[in-house]
Amino acid sequence: MEWMSPMDASFLHIEGPNNPMHIGGVSIFEGPAPPFERLEEMVAAKLDAVPRYRQKVRFVPFSIARPAWVEDPFFNLGYHLRHSALPAPGTEEILRRTAARVFAQHLDRRKPLWEMWMLEGLNDSRWALVSKVHHCMVDGVSATDLMTVMFDERPAPASEQPWQPVPEPSSAQLLLSSLRHQALNPSEYVRGARAVARRPRAAVGQAGDLLRGMSSSLGLLRPLERSSLTGPVGPHRTWSTLRVDLDRVKAVRAALGGTVNDVVLTLASAGLRQLLASRREEVEGRTVRALVPVSVRRPGERGVYNNRVSAMFAELPVGIADPVAALSAIRTQMDALKQSKQAVAGDVLTSLSGFAPPLLLALGGRLAARSPSLGVQAGVTNVPGPQQALQTLGRTLLESYPFVPVIGNVRISIAIFSYNGDLYFGVTGDYDSSNDIGILTSGVEVAIRELVERSGGRPTADGAPAPSQHRSLGR
Repeated sequence: MEWMSPMDASFLHIEGPNNPMHIGGVSIFEGPAPPFERLEEMVAAKLDAVPRYRQKVRFVPFSIARPAWVEDPFFNLGYHLRHSALPAPGTEEILRRTAARVFAQHLDRRKPLWEMWMLEGLNDSRWALVSKVHHCMVDGVSATDLMTVMFDERPAPASEQPWQPVPEPSSAQLLLSSLRHQALNPSEYVRGARAVARRPRAAVGQAGDLLRGMSSSLGLLRPLERSSLTGPVGPHRTWSTLRVDLDRVKAVRAALGGTVNDVVLTLASAGLRQLLASRREEVEGRTVRALVPVSVRRPGERGVYNNRVSAMFAELPVGIADPVAALSAIRTQMDALKQSKQAVAGDVLTSLSGFAPPLLLALGGRLAARSPSLGVQAGVTNVPGPQQALQTLGRTLLESYPFVPVIGNVRISIAIFSYNGDLYFGVTGDYDSSNDIGILTSGVEVAIRELVERSGGRPTADGAPAPSQHRSLGR
């Protein structure tokens, strides 16, 4: 039995009937598709390396402690691996629609919180894997680590003994175990005080970072403008994708300054500007407040499958039509946010939430999920991935598009994943209110072309910055 961290538990508590909280993606491989049995054998051989995939969530009676991970005594790999085929003609449009339907469905909390779908029949003799894993298990960085483990062609180390689950605790045993854990492990609650005593100078510096970060976050109290970006969210999803050449983004960064993430946020801002303008909303002089997750995972924490993420809140300058000027504004703002230690403050406050009674944490998460817009209007997350081609079952991974959920009343989330020299955009929208998000990915495509041209680069022969695809499909 293993107790969840406060952050991991929060992703369970903010989940609602119309807001499943899993992350995932669509990985497209060269064909032909391997026999499904080979995929089953490969995943089965990797499970000892990722024991969380055979564990399920148990909630403690009366919420006196955070949820716990326990081994599923009835674990059945066949439930988590699914096999299907796309209807002819197997276009990317059909794949996106199918993926959006899969992503819209909740994971079964009575079982380990993950699924993987093998989809055959994609045109040009390709096939795809659609993966889902609950956010309480992994963040973007650890999900990338997990992806690398799963797609590693090398055989997994042989286990000395076949896996046998320990008996699942009853509710009474879980309750007693949580009480015993809290009584016999006070270090969980005084860890911070001991750290202060051991490293007083570092603690003073951290306190200063916390105060600066909290001060910079006061702007979040400013009321948001009314916008179609926020409002009631339904149970269905739409999903749009786009591929951008990473070298072109790096060339823009080198010529115009900033970081790759600054350029990515500029592209997201341009896409949102085009979307809002198409909805006949006023954009001039306007900003869109975006939640930008930031990994606080230290180098030694790679390979640990949990959540180590904080956040910054960026005001995307959708009111600036010129993408070069927008990039300059975002660069200045992000530099200031990094200096403000906003992400550090978020990480410290999240760790301090371990001192709060779990019942209050659960109630707080549910109230936050029902708040009008969580203080933001969009989400933009950028996760670095492997820059070498991966293979599985002898097939090369060609493309990898990310999926992130919409949270609360925020109707659009934008994810970017880098893989093997390309940036892959996956834009999730609420189907009933945001079935036009293909306009957003079109806006990104226009913006990268203009940034490349303005930075002295040359577009491709057809005028586009890189091979791309953008559609808004699903339900």
